[in-house]
Amino acid sequence: MNVPYTHAQQSGLALLGLLSLADIALLFLTNGEHPPYSVAALAAVLGLASMLLVVKAFRDPGRPIRLLVGLRVLSALTNLPAFFLTGVPGPARLAAAVTVVLTGAGVLLAGSPRTQVVTP
Repeated sequence: MNVPYTHAQQSGLALLGLLSLADIALLFLTNGEHPPYSVAALAAVLGLASMLLVVKAFRDPGRPIRLLVGLRVLSALTNLPAFFLTGVPGPARLAAAVTVVLTGAGVLLAGSPRTQVVTP
């Protein structure tokens, strides 16, 4: 029996979906330097795979979302070099920080436990 998602889980999945779309858009928004094309291409691949998993998760609440969470965390990890490399513009660092924070929030919300209402 599929237990429907809670509002928190639905919000988390929606947030992860928006982050996935942002990753896909990054491929078309990069100038080739910040982020490099290779990073933008990796982000787009992760975003596309994540978006497919978000759609599947909304269609079937019984599907585990661990793979989706793993892909989104991996995507967030690709932002970490922005904090340690020199020459990264401030707006790019801010975007990386926002992405990491929103990914954490989305993972926590989407991974929150489901409650099942038992009727006698």
